[in-house]
Amino acid sequence: MIPPSTEPTVREEQAIVLDFLPHGYPLEQGSMKSPIVQALGIEHLSLLELIPKKDIFVQPHQEIYIGEGKRDEIHHIKGRIDIEKLTSTARAELEHAVNHILETDEMRFIQFFNKAQPLSMRMHQLELLPGLGKKHMWEILEARKAKPFESFDDLKTRVKLLPDPKHIVVKRILSEIEGKEKYRIFVK
Repeated sequence: MIPPSTEPTVREEQAIVLDFLPHGYPLEQGSMKSPIVQALGIEHLSLLELIPKKDIFVQPHQEIYIGEGKRDEIHHIKGRIDIEKLTSTARAELEHAVNHILETDEMRFIQFFNKAQPLSMRMHQLELLPGLGKKHMWEILEARKAKPFESFDDLKTRVKLLPDPKHIVVKRILSEIEGKEKYRIFVK
């Protein structure tokens, strides 16, 4: 007998709509096509396929509740989807949705810079971000000793010649969603 997984199931409470297909996928066979919502989970940044309630229409960038309680727009969660299954509209909206999440919950991502630790004797978590090398890593570590970073602007002001930290985090999140990264920092 296989023991049950000890890892808790990752559940999203809120999601941002990337695309709404009122008539289902165009290439799907069958006469009973159900409407589909492609969305990005806000907490764990997972790509989801949702089934809306009857006669409900949603718009890209709309935040919707998908938790365990009473849902207004969504009937049920069909499951996670791979980035390859996203429509071209959903792909185009993905970066905007990630930017929106970073803007609305900036402190969550700043905490990564405040709490990042070494992965090994030769590699630090900060070096996993695109465009950050040893020099920037040491500058960030020194600056955060004085006091924790409070925002992306604070980080950029206190660490000289640092590329735009918000843009770096967006690039890393998109790369993790695409499955290109060995280590996951932000996407669960």
